[in-house]
Amino acid sequence: MERLGKVLGRLLFPGLEVVLVCVPVAAALLGYTFGFGQEEGPVAWLPYGFSAYALTILCAWTAKNAGRARREVHAAIHRVPVAHRYVTDVSFKLHVSLYLSLGLNLLYAGMKLVYGVRFRSVWFGTLAVYYMTLALMRFLLLWQVNRTGFDGETASQLRRYRLCGWILLLMNIALSGVVVLMVRREEGFAYPGYLIYVMAMYAFYNIITAVRDVVKYRKFQSPLMSAGKAIKLAAALVSMLSLETAMLTQFDNGENPAAFRRVMTGATGGCVCLGVLAMAVYMIATATGQLRRMEYQKGGTTNGEHSGAGG
Repeated sequence: MERLGKVLGRLLFPGLEVVLVCVPVAAALLGYTFGFGQEEGPVAWLPYGFSAYALTILCAWTAKNAGRARREVHAAIHRVPVAHRYVTDVSFKLHVSLYLSLGLNLLYAGMKLVYGVRFRSVWFGTLAVYYMTLALMRFLLLWQVNRTGFDGETASQLRRYRLCGWILLLMNIALSGVVVLMVRREEGFAYPGYLIYVMAMYAFYNIITAVRDVVKYRKFQSPLMSAGKAIKLAAALVSMLSLETAMLTQFDNGENPAAFRRVMTGATGGCVCLGVLAMAVYMIATATGQLRRMEYQKGGTTNGEHSGAGG
């Protein structure tokens, strides 16, 4: 029995070298199986069985070495000054993320604008307006952060926060145009081959991290941080809408009528637009209320000082 346990242990934990060989071989076998139409029959048993084994030993090695690998990666990160600051300094991390997001938005907007002009496409033109609006909001946040930082004057941060809310309202007009084009003209996103699975993982990662960050960064009581995370959440909602249209196109086998696709796209698009609208209204109302309270408290303090001086 002990000998059997040792054999099973060696099979389950054969070593990193074996894992690094088995995983690409399993991927190649599966690629051949699906690429040449060998999904069924005895010929497919070997690729399926070997792939299952490769996945098992990969998961076993990861579970066994995850703690050590995490510690080694953590130590390596902290040996690099910039990486250490990125991990430990929340303000610096958000500052960098704003720059990266602004660059990506400008790139996307430029691409969609070029496509819109070249192909005379209202669809690409509307998407260009949407990404330009996202870039504008991130630029305004960066401008404010570079002036005052994330812990600058509260009133100034609240005004920028409220301005981003108003821009979100305007962005919702462009977003509504995107949804209308999706429904009426059956426009949408399409990804070649297996790229749709990559985009699906990216979209779900975006929405999960966006929701988490909105909740996580509320404790810092920084309107600029909250505005940045609200913009990220709005972009993540649109990425989920994009994913839905792409999946409806990719996996359409002719059984789903066009009316079904229009209803699904319209319902999801309507929910996304309502979500962005709710965020915009909340940002405007919250900032306006806090600014009014600050002005009232300031006025009350001033009046009290005058009364004391008169007495």
